[in-house]
Amino acid sequence: MAQLLGNWRRRGSRQGAADLAAGIRLLILDGRIPAGTALPPERELATALEVSRTMVAAAWERLKADGLVVSRRGAGSWAAIPAGNSSAEPPADPGTIDLARAALPALPGVAAAAEAALPHLGAHLATHGYQEQGLLRLRALLADRYTERGLPTTPDQILVTSGAHHAFALALRLFVGPGDRILIEQPTYPNALEAIRGAHGMPLPVAMADDGWDLDGVEAALRQSAPRLAYLIVDFHNPTGHRLDAAGRQRLAAAFRRARTPVVVDETQVELDFDADNAPPPFAAFSPDLVLAAGSASKSHWGGLRLGWVRASTDVIARLVAARRGLDLGTPVFEQLVLAELLAGPREPLLERRVRLAQHRDALVAELRERCPDWSFTVPDGGMILWCRLPQPVSTRIAAVAQNFGVRVVPGSFFTPHGGLERWLRVPYTQPVDVLRESVRRLAAAATSVAECGAPIADNGLIPVT
Repeated sequence: MAQLLGNWRRRGSRQGAADLAAGIRLLILDGRIPAGTALPPERELATALEVSRTMVAAAWERLKADGLVVSRRGAGSWAAIPAGNSSAEPPADPGTIDLARAALPALPGVAAAAEAALPHLGAHLATHGYQEQGLLRLRALLADRYTERGLPTTPDQILVTSGAHHAFALALRLFVGPGDRILIEQPTYPNALEAIRGAHGMPLPVAMADDGWDLDGVEAALRQSAPRLAYLIVDFHNPTGHRLDAAGRQRLAAAFRRARTPVVVDETQVELDFDADNAPPPFAAFSPDLVLAAGSASKSHWGGLRLGWVRASTDVIARLVAARRGLDLGTPVFEQLVLAELLAGPREPLLERRVRLAQHRDALVAELRERCPDWSFTVPDGGMILWCRLPQPVSTRIAAVAQNFGVRVVPGSFFTPHGGLERWLRVPYTQPVDVLRESVRRLAAAATSVAECGAPIADNGLIPVT
């Protein structure tokens, strides 16, 4: 905490407790100290900060009054998010620009692939049609993709699922029981949080640093909390856009091996790489037995296919197939035939998609720098998302007010298990360039309105996020 606080005293200020409380308040609302994190005892924090214990106690009382610190006798204190800061979003409106979903229309060629797949359907109509592990041809094509990326893979190491999210749900069913901890990044994919709640697991968030993963924090969480499973997005992370380099993958894989913790690695955006020649090896290459690589055709080809897969050891695949029977009995055959045609066909459409996305990214970056110069972000080398840092903790307010200006956007609080991250806003670049420019104009107007009048947070229900 002392390291995160940095220079927390205001120059010339004599309000030490107020300054300390303000510094800790910002860390909690920014998600750098995730809600639920155990806080150090007053004496230890006072020693680390070289201040009096009385000052720390006074700061604690201020934070308790604001609902940001909760204490229980004999159990210590921990960070919290006040109930009034729950993440809510206005409902859909057909007259608005939708930046809530980071998703693209179908890749050119999907219709042609469906036509090419139709003659192959007849051979399957005489069978029962249940494909628990997936069609062999599709699994072979997916295995070849992993082998090309530097991870030798055979078809029996692939399980075809109804999307990467379904793959994660299967992993939760296999590895996690009620009350078990699941290590996650903070921020992370909101639907993964819903899946963890659905499995009655407990998310164990490790806050990401401004430049990527807190490797020390992940290692400490593995040592101290012994999670039963981990969920990471190391390729164009949703929502930050970061990508973990090869050295970081090797270090984290070693930490998971020491802890004997299986890890689901979400690879849904790995194909949207603007500099594929310099891509790091797949995370599973550093720990093939513990890593379940979850891929998807949703971002690369089309979400309407609802197809994904898991790459894991043959033993884990067999166990996933057995666990699957409690949820479903396989993935639709025709959609698998369509995806097989797409994967076996020319790669030019996917390469063109990467080029267009890079152009969309550059247009969004230029427009934000012109209209919102006090917003900051890291420009990603792939994926679909800019993760924007705001000058004030008003993300939810901007998201609520933006609806009145005709644009839907997701606040930072959606990407945490307990709220916070109010200085962050996710802005995808999946819309056409002209639409992106107009959406930034509307966002800038909403941000100006919030700054001028402090508009209240609306509470009109949640929206779907992809």
